Amino acid sequence: MRLQKTIAGALMATALGMCVWGCPKEKPSDGKAGETTTPPTSAGGTASKKLRIAVIPKGTRNSYWVALKQGADAAATQAGNVEIIYQGPEPEDDATNQVDVFKNQVNNKVDGIVLAVIDKDSMVGPVKEAMGKSIKVVTVDSGLAKEKDTSVCYIATDNVKGGADAADALAKAIGEKGDVGMLYFQKGSASSDEREKGFEDQIKKYPNIHLVQSREARDPTKAADETTNMLTAHKDIVGIFAANEPNGVGVANVLKQRKLGGKIKVVAFDSSDQEVAGLKEGTIQALIVQNPFQMGLQGVLTAVKAIKGEAITAKMVDSGLTVVTKDNLNTPEVQKLLNPGK
Repeated sequence: MRLQKTIAGALMATALGMCVWGCPKEKPSDGKAGETTTPPTSAGGTASKKLRIAVIPKGTRNSYWVALKQGADAAATQAGNVEIIYQGPEPEDDATNQVDVFKNQVNNKVDGIVLAVIDKDSMVGPVKEAMGKSIKVVTVDSGLAKEKDTSVCYIATDNVKGGADAADALAKAIGEKGDVGMLYFQKGSASSDEREKGFEDQIKKYPNIHLVQSREARDPTKAADETTNMLTAHKDIVGIFAANEPNGVGVANVLKQRKLGGKIKVVAFDSSDQEVAGLKEGTIQALIVQNPFQMGLQGVLTAVKAIKGEAITAKMVDSGLTVVTKDNLNTPEVQKLLNPGK
Protein backbone atom coordinates (compact mmCIF):
# COMPACT_ATOMS: atom_id res chain seq x y z
CA MET A 1 0.00 0.00 0.00
CA ARG A 2 1.27 3.36 -0.85
CA LEU A 3 2.62 5.36 2.06
CA GLN A 4 -0.14 7.41 3.59
CA LYS A 5 0.47 10.70 5.32
CA THR A 6 -2.70 11.74 7.09
CA ILE A 7 -6.11 10.46 8.13
CA ALA A 8 -8.82 10.47 5.49
CA GLY A 9 -12.03 12.01 6.71
CA ALA A 10 -13.99 8.95 5.63
CA LEU A 11 -11.74 6.62 7.61
CA MET A 12 -12.02 8.79 10.70
CA ALA A 13 -15.82 8.71 10.42
CA THR A 14 -15.81 4.92 10.14
CA ALA A 15 -13.57 4.44 13.17
CA LEU A 16 -14.97 7.19 15.39
CA GLY A 17 -17.60 4.93 16.87
CA MET A 18 -14.89 2.55 18.03
CA CYS A 19 -13.04 5.14 20.07
CA VAL A 20 -13.40 5.09 23.85
CA TRP A 21 -12.42 8.10 25.99
CA GLY A 22 -11.44 7.71 29.60
CA CYS A 23 -8.65 7.03 32.07
CA PRO A 24 -6.73 3.76 31.73
CA LYS A 25 -5.31 2.20 34.85
CA GLU A 26 -1.72 2.96 35.59
CA LYS A 27 1.02 0.88 34.01
CA PRO A 28 4.77 1.34 34.45
CA SER A 29 6.87 2.38 31.46
CA ASP A 30 9.98 0.32 30.79
CA GLY A 31 11.54 2.48 28.08
CA LYS A 32 12.28 -0.44 25.78
CA ALA A 33 13.44 0.21 22.26
CA GLY A 34 10.82 0.80 19.59
CA GLU A 35 9.20 3.69 17.79
CA THR A 36 6.68 5.49 19.94
CA THR A 37 3.85 7.91 19.50
CA THR A 38 3.03 10.26 22.36
CA PRO A 39 -0.44 11.70 21.86
CA PRO A 40 -1.99 14.51 23.91
CA THR A 41 -3.86 14.04 27.17
CA SER A 42 -7.28 12.37 26.91
CA ALA A 43 -10.45 14.35 26.35
CA GLY A 44 -11.46 16.57 29.24
CA GLY A 45 -7.85 17.13 30.28
CA THR A 46 -7.77 14.30 32.83
CA ALA A 47 -4.16 13.41 33.56
CA SER A 48 -3.39 9.67 33.57
CA LYS A 49 -0.73 7.18 32.64
CA LYS A 50 -0.71 6.12 29.00
CA LEU A 51 -1.86 2.73 27.84
CA ARG A 52 1.03 1.02 26.07
CA ILE A 53 0.09 -0.90 22.91
CA ALA A 54 2.70 -2.83 20.93
CA VAL A 55 2.12 -2.92 17.17
CA ILE A 56 3.94 -5.89 15.64
CA PRO A 57 3.76 -6.16 11.83
CA LYS A 58 5.10 -8.98 9.68
CA GLY A 59 7.92 -6.72 8.55
CA THR A 60 8.96 -3.09 8.58
CA ARG A 61 10.39 -2.50 5.11
CA ASN A 62 7.67 -1.90 2.55
CA SER A 63 5.07 0.84 2.28
CA TYR A 64 2.23 -1.45 3.33
CA TRP A 65 3.51 -1.75 6.90
CA VAL A 66 4.38 1.93 7.04
CA ALA A 67 0.73 2.68 6.24
CA LEU A 68 -0.41 0.29 8.98
CA LYS A 69 1.83 2.11 11.48
CA GLN A 70 0.41 5.46 10.42
CA GLY A 71 -3.09 4.15 11.09
CA ALA A 72 -1.97 2.97 14.55
CA ASP A 73 -0.41 6.37 15.27
CA ALA A 74 -3.61 8.10 14.19
CA ALA A 75 -5.65 5.88 16.52
CA ALA A 76 -3.34 6.71 19.43
CA THR A 77 -3.85 10.41 18.82
CA GLN A 78 -7.60 9.94 18.50
CA ALA A 79 -7.98 7.81 21.62
CA GLY A 80 -5.67 9.89 23.81
CA ASN A 81 -3.28 8.63 26.50
CA VAL A 82 -1.98 5.82 24.28
CA GLU A 83 1.65 5.06 23.50
CA ILE A 84 2.46 2.98 20.42
CA ILE A 85 5.49 0.67 20.54
CA TYR A 86 6.19 -0.34 16.93
CA GLN A 87 8.53 -3.28 16.43
CA GLY A 88 8.75 -6.17 13.99
CA PRO A 89 11.14 -8.41 12.07
CA GLU A 90 12.98 -7.00 9.07
CA PRO A 91 12.26 -9.79 6.56
CA GLU A 92 8.57 -10.69 6.39
CA ASP A 93 9.20 -14.44 6.62
CA ASP A 94 11.04 -14.47 9.97
CA ALA A 95 8.35 -16.11 12.10
CA THR A 96 10.83 -17.09 14.82
CA ASN A 97 11.94 -13.49 15.28
CA GLN A 98 8.34 -12.31 15.37
CA VAL A 99 7.56 -14.76 18.19
CA ASP A 100 10.59 -13.39 20.09
CA VAL A 101 9.42 -9.78 19.58
CA PHE A 102 5.93 -10.73 20.75
CA LYS A 103 7.18 -12.51 23.88
CA ASN A 104 9.45 -9.58 24.70
CA GLN A 105 6.49 -7.20 24.64
CA VAL A 106 4.51 -9.59 26.84
CA ASN A 107 7.41 -9.62 29.30
CA ASN A 108 7.43 -5.81 29.14
CA LYS A 109 3.82 -5.96 30.38
CA VAL A 110 2.28 -3.85 27.64
CA ASP A 111 -1.46 -3.36 27.94
CA GLY A 112 -2.29 -4.61 24.45
CA ILE A 113 -0.79 -5.91 21.21
CA VAL A 114 -1.85 -5.39 17.61
CA LEU A 115 -0.33 -8.23 15.61
CA ALA A 116 -0.02 -9.17 11.92
CA VAL A 117 0.77 -12.89 12.17
CA ILE A 118 3.53 -14.42 10.02
CA ASP A 119 2.87 -18.07 10.93
CA LYS A 120 -0.73 -18.86 11.87
CA ASP A 121 0.22 -21.93 13.92
CA SER A 122 3.43 -21.01 15.75
CA MET A 123 1.90 -17.83 17.18
CA VAL A 124 -1.14 -19.57 18.73
CA GLY A 125 0.62 -20.48 21.99
CA PRO A 126 2.19 -17.05 22.61
CA VAL A 127 -1.15 -15.30 21.97
CA LYS A 128 -2.95 -17.63 24.40
CA GLU A 129 -0.28 -16.93 27.01
CA ALA A 130 -0.59 -13.16 26.53
CA MET A 131 -4.39 -13.24 26.75
CA GLY A 132 -4.06 -15.35 29.92
CA LYS A 133 -2.04 -12.50 31.42
CA SER A 134 -4.82 -10.02 30.51
CA ILE A 135 -2.83 -8.52 27.64
CA LYS A 136 -5.40 -7.88 24.92
CA VAL A 137 -4.29 -9.11 21.47
CA VAL A 138 -5.94 -7.90 18.27
CA THR A 139 -4.80 -9.55 15.04
CA VAL A 140 -4.73 -7.60 11.77
CA ASP A 141 -3.94 -8.37 8.11
CA SER A 142 -3.12 -12.03 8.73
CA GLY A 143 -4.44 -13.99 11.70
CA LEU A 144 -4.09 -17.17 13.68
CA ALA A 145 -5.30 -20.60 12.64
CA LYS A 146 -9.07 -20.10 12.77
CA GLU A 147 -9.85 -23.12 14.90
CA LYS A 148 -7.30 -21.94 17.49
CA ASP A 149 -7.92 -18.19 17.37
CA THR A 150 -8.13 -16.71 20.87
CA SER A 151 -7.48 -13.09 19.92
CA VAL A 152 -9.94 -10.34 20.81
CA CYS A 153 -10.72 -9.61 17.16
CA TYR A 154 -9.31 -10.15 13.67
CA ILE A 155 -9.33 -7.11 11.36
CA ALA A 156 -8.31 -7.84 7.80
CA THR A 157 -9.13 -8.05 4.14
CA ASP A 158 -11.35 -10.94 3.13
CA ASN A 159 -8.37 -12.61 1.47
CA VAL A 160 -10.32 -15.46 -0.10
CA LYS A 161 -12.51 -12.89 -1.82
CA GLY A 162 -9.40 -10.92 -2.77
CA GLY A 163 -7.93 -13.98 -4.48
CA ALA A 164 -11.24 -14.60 -6.26
CA ASP A 165 -11.44 -10.97 -7.39
CA ALA A 166 -7.90 -11.29 -8.73
CA ALA A 167 -8.93 -14.38 -10.72
CA ASP A 168 -11.88 -12.52 -12.23
CA ALA A 169 -9.74 -9.51 -13.11
CA LEU A 170 -7.06 -11.68 -14.72
CA ALA A 171 -9.66 -13.70 -16.63
CA LYS A 172 -11.11 -10.50 -18.03
CA ALA A 173 -7.66 -9.20 -19.01
CA ILE A 174 -6.74 -12.36 -20.97
CA GLY A 175 -10.11 -12.85 -22.66
CA GLU A 176 -11.02 -15.82 -20.45
CA LYS A 177 -8.61 -18.23 -22.11
CA GLY A 178 -4.97 -19.31 -21.86
CA ASP A 179 -2.31 -20.51 -19.38
CA VAL A 180 -1.69 -18.51 -16.22
CA GLY A 181 0.71 -18.61 -13.29
CA MET A 182 0.64 -17.47 -9.67
CA LEU A 183 3.21 -16.16 -7.21
CA TYR A 184 2.09 -16.64 -3.60
CA PHE A 185 4.28 -15.41 -0.75
CA GLN A 186 4.34 -17.83 2.17
CA LYS A 187 2.88 -21.21 3.00
CA GLY A 188 1.47 -21.12 6.52
CA SER A 189 0.63 -17.42 6.39
CA ALA A 190 -3.15 -17.10 6.64
CA SER A 191 -3.37 -14.23 4.15
CA SER A 192 -1.17 -15.97 1.58
CA ASP A 193 -2.96 -19.31 1.94
CA GLU A 194 -6.38 -17.65 1.65
CA ARG A 195 -5.49 -15.60 -1.43
CA GLU A 196 -4.06 -18.70 -3.06
CA LYS A 197 -7.23 -20.67 -2.30
CA GLY A 198 -9.51 -17.87 -3.50
CA PHE A 199 -7.62 -17.55 -6.77
CA GLU A 200 -7.42 -21.30 -7.44
CA ASP A 201 -11.08 -21.92 -6.70
CA GLN A 202 -12.30 -19.01 -8.81
CA ILE A 203 -10.01 -19.59 -11.81
CA LYS A 204 -11.46 -23.14 -12.10
CA LYS A 205 -14.76 -21.53 -13.07
CA TYR A 206 -13.20 -20.48 -16.37
CA PRO A 207 -12.97 -23.72 -18.42
CA ASN A 208 -10.54 -22.28 -20.97
CA ILE A 209 -8.05 -20.96 -18.41
CA HIS A 210 -5.41 -23.29 -16.96
CA LEU A 211 -3.30 -22.55 -13.86
CA VAL A 212 -0.05 -24.21 -14.97
CA GLN A 213 2.28 -23.21 -12.13
CA SER A 214 2.34 -21.66 -8.64
CA ARG A 215 5.62 -20.52 -7.15
CA GLU A 216 6.65 -18.93 -3.84
CA ALA A 217 8.45 -15.59 -3.58
CA ARG A 218 8.69 -12.98 -0.81
CA ASP A 219 10.71 -10.12 -2.24
CA PRO A 220 11.09 -8.43 -5.65
CA THR A 221 14.38 -10.17 -6.47
CA LYS A 222 13.05 -13.65 -5.72
CA ALA A 223 9.81 -12.80 -7.53
CA ALA A 224 11.80 -11.77 -10.61
CA ASP A 225 13.73 -15.04 -10.52
CA GLU A 226 10.59 -17.14 -10.12
CA THR A 227 8.82 -15.23 -12.90
CA THR A 228 11.76 -15.94 -15.20
CA ASN A 229 11.65 -19.64 -14.26
CA MET A 230 7.91 -19.74 -14.84
CA LEU A 231 8.16 -18.15 -18.28
CA THR A 232 10.99 -20.51 -19.22
CA ALA A 233 9.03 -23.60 -18.18
CA HIS A 234 5.72 -22.43 -19.65
CA LYS A 235 6.25 -20.35 -22.77
CA ASP A 236 2.53 -19.98 -23.45
CA ILE A 237 1.67 -18.17 -20.21
CA VAL A 238 -0.55 -15.16 -20.90
CA GLY A 239 -1.26 -13.98 -17.35
CA ILE A 240 0.23 -13.92 -13.83
CA PHE A 241 -1.30 -13.27 -10.42
CA ALA A 242 1.11 -11.77 -7.86
CA ALA A 243 -0.35 -12.22 -4.37
CA ASN A 244 1.48 -9.35 -2.64
CA GLU A 245 3.30 -6.09 -3.32
CA PRO A 246 6.91 -7.38 -3.56
CA ASN A 247 5.80 -10.08 -6.00
CA GLY A 248 3.87 -7.55 -8.06
CA VAL A 249 6.95 -5.36 -8.35
CA GLY A 250 9.18 -8.33 -9.27
CA VAL A 251 6.82 -9.61 -11.98
CA ALA A 252 6.41 -6.14 -13.49
CA ASN A 253 10.18 -5.58 -13.57
CA VAL A 254 10.80 -8.81 -15.49
CA LEU A 255 8.05 -8.16 -18.04
CA LYS A 256 9.24 -4.62 -18.58
CA GLN A 257 12.83 -5.76 -19.11
CA ARG A 258 11.72 -8.42 -21.59
CA LYS A 259 9.41 -6.00 -23.39
CA LEU A 260 6.45 -8.19 -22.48
CA GLY A 261 4.55 -5.52 -20.58
CA GLY A 262 0.92 -5.58 -21.68
CA LYS A 263 1.43 -8.83 -23.62
CA ILE A 264 1.46 -10.97 -20.48
CA LYS A 265 -1.27 -9.62 -18.23
CA VAL A 266 -0.65 -9.06 -14.51
CA VAL A 267 -2.94 -8.68 -11.51
CA ALA A 268 -1.24 -7.90 -8.20
CA PHE A 269 -2.15 -7.15 -4.59
CA ASP A 270 -1.55 -3.73 -2.96
CA SER A 271 -0.59 -0.35 -4.39
CA SER A 272 3.00 0.77 -3.89
CA ASP A 273 4.38 3.61 -6.02
CA GLN A 274 6.00 1.07 -8.35
CA GLU A 275 2.80 -0.92 -8.75
CA VAL A 276 0.72 2.17 -9.50
CA ALA A 277 3.37 3.22 -12.03
CA GLY A 278 3.07 -0.24 -13.62
CA LEU A 279 -0.70 0.16 -13.79
CA LYS A 280 -0.39 3.54 -15.50
CA GLU A 281 2.07 2.28 -18.10
CA GLY A 282 0.14 -0.94 -18.80
CA THR A 283 2.55 -3.49 -17.32
CA ILE A 284 -0.02 -4.26 -14.62
CA GLN A 285 -3.71 -4.53 -15.55
CA ALA A 286 -5.33 -4.49 -12.08
CA LEU A 287 -4.42 -4.01 -8.42
CA ILE A 288 -6.30 -5.57 -5.51
CA VAL A 289 -5.96 -2.73 -3.03
CA GLN A 290 -6.27 -3.29 0.71
CA ASN A 291 -6.49 -0.73 3.50
CA PRO A 292 -3.61 -1.24 5.96
CA PHE A 293 -4.11 2.25 7.37
CA GLN A 294 -7.61 1.23 8.44
CA MET A 295 -6.29 -2.03 9.90
CA GLY A 296 -3.83 -0.11 12.07
CA LEU A 297 -6.43 2.47 13.04
CA GLN A 298 -9.18 0.01 13.97
CA GLY A 299 -6.70 -2.44 15.48
CA VAL A 300 -5.50 0.04 18.09
CA LEU A 301 -8.98 1.45 18.79
CA THR A 302 -10.30 -2.09 19.31
CA ALA A 303 -7.41 -2.90 21.64
CA VAL A 304 -8.19 0.23 23.68
CA LYS A 305 -11.83 -0.83 24.01
CA ALA A 306 -10.84 -4.34 25.12
CA ILE A 307 -8.31 -3.02 27.65
CA LYS A 308 -10.99 -0.80 29.17
CA GLY A 309 -13.35 -3.74 29.51
CA GLU A 310 -15.83 -2.79 26.80
CA ALA A 311 -17.50 -5.56 24.83
CA ILE A 312 -16.07 -6.43 21.40
CA THR A 313 -19.07 -7.72 19.49
CA ALA A 314 -17.41 -8.73 16.20
CA LYS A 315 -14.80 -11.49 16.10
CA MET A 316 -13.93 -10.68 12.47
CA VAL A 317 -13.96 -7.23 10.83
CA ASP A 318 -13.54 -6.89 7.06
CA SER A 319 -11.34 -3.85 6.41
CA GLY A 320 -12.33 -3.84 2.73
CA LEU A 321 -10.62 -4.06 -0.64
CA THR A 322 -10.97 -2.37 -4.03
CA VAL A 323 -10.10 -3.61 -7.53
CA VAL A 324 -8.21 -0.72 -9.13
CA THR A 325 -7.69 -0.47 -12.91
CA LYS A 326 -6.80 2.31 -15.31
CA ASP A 327 -10.52 2.94 -15.69
CA ASN A 328 -11.12 3.89 -12.06
CA LEU A 329 -7.63 4.95 -10.96
CA ASN A 330 -8.41 8.66 -11.07
CA THR A 331 -11.84 8.52 -9.49
CA PRO A 332 -12.22 10.42 -6.20
CA GLU A 333 -12.94 7.22 -4.28
CA VAL A 334 -9.77 5.46 -5.42
CA GLN A 335 -7.60 8.54 -5.03
CA LYS A 336 -8.85 8.93 -1.46
CA LEU A 337 -7.92 5.31 -0.81
CA LEU A 338 -4.45 5.72 -2.30
CA ASN A 339 -3.81 9.19 -0.88
CA PRO A 340 -5.90 9.79 2.23
CA GLY A 341 -6.04 13.44 3.26
CA LYS A 342 -5.02 14.86 -0.09
